[in-house]
Amino acid sequence: MEVKSKVWLENRGKIFFGAGRSLLLKAIKETGSINKAAKIMNMSYRRAWSQIHSAEDSLGLPLLIRNKGGKDGGGAVLTDYAEELLKKFEKLQQQALLFTNRRYQQIFHT
Repeated sequence: MEVKSKVWLENRGKIFFGAGRSLLLKAIKETGSINKAAKIMNMSYRRAWSQIHSAEDSLGLPLLIRNKGGKDGGGAVLTDYAEELLKKFEKLQQQALLFTNRRYQQIFHT
């Protein structure tokens, strides 16, 4: 038996950031492209863009610097804020997992 938990961030009862969006931002960081990241995540460009846009609306800050496509193609890079958000969210996830595992051990194995 093992314990599982999920962490996400909400604003007014609506999820705006969690593991999925974290993975999406990481994929954008790796590929430099929302479209390529969406393909890696097996989602449409429209859905990926919508998830980023929704998070930006809730945060009131941009997560990406977008370069429009064209002859040489477009691209996207994470803002400094997005980089910091990823670090903080990962730390929160790790701490929540540690806490949950400790409490699980205390409650179920004493």
